[in-house]
Amino acid sequence: MSKKTVDGALEAEVFPAPPEELPVGVQPAEAVVAAEPASEPVTWGKAFWTALWVNTTYFAEGLPLIITLRLGTVFFTDIGASLTSIGYVNFLGLPWNIKFLWAPLLDIFGTKRRWLVTLQTIVGLVILGVAWAAYRVPMENPHGHLTGIALTLVLLAFVAATNDIAIDAYYMEGIRGIREQAAYTGHKAMGYRIAVIAGVTGLLGLSAVSPDKHLDWALAFGVGGATMLVLALFHAIALPRPETARVSRPDVRGTFATFGRAFWSYLQQDKIAIVLLFILTYKIGDEILFSMNSAFLMRELGVTKGQLSWLAGVVGAGTTIAGAMAGSYWIKRKGLKKAIWPLTILMNFNIWAYVWLAWSKPNPATPNGFALIAFVHGYEMLAAALGNAVLLVYLLTTCKAEFKAAHYAIGSAIMSIPSRVVGGFGGAIAAHIGFLNFFILGFLVSLPSMLLLFVVPLKDDPQRGGAVPAAGH
Repeated sequence: MSKKTVDGALEAEVFPAPPEELPVGVQPAEAVVAAEPASEPVTWGKAFWTALWVNTTYFAEGLPLIITLRLGTVFFTDIGASLTSIGYVNFLGLPWNIKFLWAPLLDIFGTKRRWLVTLQTIVGLVILGVAWAAYRVPMENPHGHLTGIALTLVLLAFVAATNDIAIDAYYMEGIRGIREQAAYTGHKAMGYRIAVIAGVTGLLGLSAVSPDKHLDWALAFGVGGATMLVLALFHAIALPRPETARVSRPDVRGTFATFGRAFWSYLQQDKIAIVLLFILTYKIGDEILFSMNSAFLMRELGVTKGQLSWLAGVVGAGTTIAGAMAGSYWIKRKGLKKAIWPLTILMNFNIWAYVWLAWSKPNPATPNGFALIAFVHGYEMLAAALGNAVLLVYLLTTCKAEFKAAHYAIGSAIMSIPSRVVGGFGGAIAAHIGFLNFFILGFLVSLPSMLLLFVVPLKDDPQRGGAVPAAGH
């Protein structure tokens, strides 16, 4: 495949924010204190091993998403599908938005570890199936075969979204306590982002190694599928076993009753309307900025596709990982209540850096101009990652012990609504009001979430035996 084709596929957004960009439910602080004995001191070896499996599991969460959405889009483009069909690939992201509908099944049946290993094995096999189908696509009339591949990708999307639920829930079983979980959120982001880089650069690179498209795409999908099978084997052998296997299975009536309790119990939180509004609006300013980020850089500033790829792959990925690590460390050290204000301010006020870019329009053809653009882009990605860490940890505090997987999946689905809606209408808004006003609008709509910080219930781990507040500040 030509470089031009790859660059064209990267034009939309090289590194998409994952639908939830991260974990699933957890025991709230009061449940941790009341139900669990004091944890053993964490040794260096245990901390290293925990960081390792957090990275590998979240790599296994990010890679299927990139293969389904990004690799799928480039494949259909390269193979000659219509623009309408290529646009339909975006709908493959919907399972990640609605995965909360079946998330309770993972709390009801089996253990999270077993779900995780089984689902990753299935994901690997399905991707290998796509590789085989891609190898057999006839170039002279590919459309009938592409329908079969598209349906296979639909199956892959649902299995991969369920794999996300299992990984997020296992994370909360394997690491107990809000602050301990916060301490590893940077590793979650790092594992995920490494998977994004591996998919966008490594697998796409494999799809362009020879003139034979059949061989190239079979190799790209094949390596992706094999990687998932290797990860499944590693996790089957090496992952800790924090859960005990269930000895009985609920009947059908009990299953449906458990489903109902899971969703209803999520709505029984203190100030639930404020909680839901906060989750919806917390990152909406950044979502507006990111929805048209690539179009702004390329069309308004004149950044080339090669420069954009470097900005996303090197600057963006590096600063995102740094921001996630720094944010999780600060929350671990200060607690969510003390950390949330400074991290939120840094996230939202960075939008003015993009307002400055839209006003000054530095020339990316000059070294100084491109350096300024790279600096602002890197700062924005770092600040956004700080905010991601806050929202991720906050979602953990909204989950009840009995329905960890379901509750986090509900929260992460709610969190992803603005990105879907804004992403669809961002272009029309920017075209109507211009990028300068578009970014100012992004800052203005971020203000309600900061006002909600005064009233939204915040939970935190206790300070050395102190009382754990049920809600509020």
